[in-house]
Amino acid sequence: MHFDLPLPLLFLPSAHSHSPSIIASEICISVKIQCGSRTRFIAKCLNEDMGVDDSLLSNGRKCANFRLCKLSNYTSEILEIQADDPSLHVLFVPGNPGVILFYKDFVEFLYELLGGTASDWEHGRLFSLQEQIDHKIDFIKEELQDIEIPIILVGHSIGSYISVEMFKKSLKKVKYCVGLYPFLTLNPHSRAQLIIAKIAQSQIVAAALSYLTASLGLLPVNVLRFIVKKSLGKSWSSSAVEAACSHLSQYHTMRNVLYMAMTEFKELAETPDWTFLRERKDQCAFLFGVDDHWGPLQLLEEISKQVPGISLFIERENHTHGFCCTEAGSLWVAEHVANLIKNHMVSTNQ
Repeated sequence: MHFDLPLPLLFLPSAHSHSPSIIASEICISVKIQCGSRTRFIAKCLNEDMGVDDSLLSNGRKCANFRLCKLSNYTSEILEIQADDPSLHVLFVPGNPGVILFYKDFVEFLYELLGGTASDWEHGRLFSLQEQIDHKIDFIKEELQDIEIPIILVGHSIGSYISVEMFKKSLKKVKYCVGLYPFLTLNPHSRAQLIIAKIAQSQIVAAALSYLTASLGLLPVNVLRFIVKKSLGKSWSSSAVEAACSHLSQYHTMRNVLYMAMTEFKELAETPDWTFLRERKDQCAFLFGVDDHWGPLQLLEEISKQVPGISLFIERENHTHGFCCTEAGSLWVAEHVANLIKNHMVSTNQ
């Protein structure tokens, strides 16, 4: 039986920051229990009051800016917060459907929790999974080629897989990679994944579903917003509701969602690259949810078995895979990510 108890984490303010320090009373306990020939991995996060600055929940936080840019001959959506004198760059890769406005609260919270000294980028997806990866590698080459400060990759869902692939191609620039509710391989026990795969593989069904979804866009805005709030977003933030109304009711958005899902299921039929993760285990961390079929706890157990010593965490606050759709979920995950980044930077600078 092996017990691994990291020390309580301490957030220190940046030298450039005028914001108060943030002390997190979060204790992560990883327990590895060996019973005969079987190995079972259990991870718990025990959270006390985290001393969060209430101003992070107010309208006074710095807003992320939305813009379009030309990248690899395609128009790309970018949500960014630029710092005057950044000490690091955080490049966030969203999950499918890649609608960047879903992550507005998360990006703004993360910026504030990092002391306002990081520049955050997050941009939407294009076409297939491999094209997504290539597109984001091009983003680093074209947008960040001249920077000398560290790049931190943060990915959500399939964005975690993309981030790991980006890490492989950008070893000199990328210093750390965080996967949130990671979709790294197929879950054979997920009925939802099976249904989505069948829909995505049929062009007729995918087109019909996309047209049906697009028909909602013909409704008056107030009616559409009411439907979204009642059916999907009862606890959603206003930015998530607006993102759903403006993007998910478009035909091409749903077609891209299903097309990318089809390519995801093909690529992720293979096992993760354990060799790379072992080589970079000190530069990677993953956060799992309790009941998440995209990143099930069986995957966490497999990672712990294949890559001993890698940082693994479980979120037990019921924020779910779609954490970015609520302010509470966005804040909690932003705190966790900021925590990881700050402690990694401290450990590497010692």
